[in-house]
Amino acid sequence: MQSNYIKKILNLEDVIVKKVIHKDSSVEFHIETKATEHICPCCGLSTKRTHDYRYQRIKDLPFQLKHCYLILKKRRYICSCGKRFYEEYSFLSRYQQRTRRLSFSVINELRDTVSLKHVATKVNLSTTTICRLLDTLNYTLPTLPKALSIDEFKGNANTGKYQCILVDPVKKRILDILPDRTQSHLSSYFREIPKKERYQVQFFVSDMWQPYVDLARAYFPNAEIIIDKYHFIRQITWALDRIRKHLQSTMPVSLRKYYKRSRSLIHARYSSLKDEKKKECDLMLTYSEDLRKAHYLKEWFYDICKETKYSIQRQEFKEWISNAESCGIKDFEEVAATYRRWFKGILNAFKYGITNGPTEGFNNKIKVIKRSSYGIRNFNRFRTRILHSTM
Repeated sequence: MQSNYIKKILNLEDVIVKKVIHKDSSVEFHIETKATEHICPCCGLSTKRTHDYRYQRIKDLPFQLKHCYLILKKRRYICSCGKRFYEEYSFLSRYQQRTRRLSFSVINELRDTVSLKHVATKVNLSTTTICRLLDTLNYTLPTLPKALSIDEFKGNANTGKYQCILVDPVKKRILDILPDRTQSHLSSYFREIPKKERYQVQFFVSDMWQPYVDLARAYFPNAEIIIDKYHFIRQITWALDRIRKHLQSTMPVSLRKYYKRSRSLIHARYSSLKDEKKKECDLMLTYSEDLRKAHYLKEWFYDICKETKYSIQRQEFKEWISNAESCGIKDFEEVAATYRRWFKGILNAFKYGITNGPTEGFNNKIKVIKRSSYGIRNFNRFRTRILHSTM
């Protein structure tokens, strides 16, 4: 009866627990099975004759916060044809010294953003074994969705400094990780995708990097090109910050420190500030006409982004570019030139509302994986780890 309870705790079928040995850091379960009919792999006849036994030490899931080992009395059968073979077990794969459920547990643990060494220590396996289990996973490119976003991230794999990520921004899932961002590699990659599948892509989201746009026009001719909202809005933030820094350089030390510490006031939406903070912001703006103009243009552009009617956004955006071009502030004139160059892509961002936000979120998770692992040089393993952690 006691053996049956222990067997239920172990959750192993058709085994007999002979004894349990507790040690300081581990526990051993000595198990065996009953002899049953087995088919000879050589002649196909059934046999129940036992030839001999041997003991095998098998690693299992941790038990009571201790390393767990199954000491299996392994039976070898002999057939009338003379063939000798070991019996099969539902919990143990052939030639393995760990249970199947331990392998499945490792695969599940690898979904977390932890290092391979951490997983190895937790389940009492070597880091090399964890790597081999990770390498058994295989993720292929799914069918391209209607919306496709692309971005690069710093991966430091053996294929180059930067890797490329493809994401479905609507369903918020990673499609694939590419070894580098060079135009030649991306061209050969997209060329292998069937033309019919590529022509079904309706939206292509990227930052303001011309090679991405050229690829989209070549391989996704039916797709509307959308410039990611974050990448064109930050042009305003950068320009405003450059003007503030230039103004600070002409100020006394005490005032310069105040402007630096209070920079969030001019970056924040004016309408979201409390009355006291609005007065502080107004006081900061009185020191420079350029800063007042830049702050006004920033607020105006944010209002355009918040507008819900595309027709109004389109008209206001045209007027904003014209005003910025003639404002007399070099930094905003450069922003206006950039916006005019990417005019259609930015308007598509207003019109369709699809962004690279999910892609940036995945990039942050990739950074965590890379940092916790101190970098992964093998690209295929790096790609598998990313896809497995985000599926």
